Amino acid sequence: MSNLIPTQAVRQHLFAVPETTVYVILDGASVPDLPQTLQQMGVDMECLFRGELEPDMAQVAPYLAVVPLEHPFTDWLLQEGWGRHWGIFVISKANLRTLRMHLRTFLKVYDPDLKPLYFRYYDPRVLRTYLPTCTEQELQIVFGPVLRYLAEGEDPAMLLKFWIEQAQLKSEQVQLGRLDEK
Repeated sequence: MSNLIPTQAVRQHLFAVPETTVYVILDGASVPDLPQTLQQMGVDMECLFRGELEPDMAQVAPYLAVVPLEHPFTDWLLQEGWGRHWGIFVISKANLRTLRMHLRTFLKVYDPDLKPLYFRYYDPRVLRTYLPTCTEQELQIVFGPVLRYLAEGEDPAMLLKFWIEQAQLKSEQVQLGRLDEK
């Protein structure tokens, strides 16, 4: 499915904000052999889970990685992952370590009985549903040093952008088109 989306259009939106870094949070539960792939591709990355993980947990953990403008990792990510719910993109001026510390702060949430649950906000299906429900205070927590979140839409030919402006969530839907329509 992803090969029908013009990845150059996605790339243009990812790298549109000057003097920022593009990151991706990838879900190890959705991307086969994610830790090994990230290491092989040689990208700067950090697991969002703390400490030494058991091998099975390391395989399904979320990973934060830098997305370089021109790099085989970026090509692979857009060509293979777009439309498959692999993760979300983050635009920030923060460095990798600072952003990781921020993004870790809301990995766990609590149900009404105060039972801890993993919050998989890095799944685009979750992010695009959750952000519009946030209060002003929740938006401040979720965004922190994040300038924009970008994710695939329900239809992968749609790119979703989210940011805060005057303490309010703003969003834009960008129709990417399909290669087979040209």
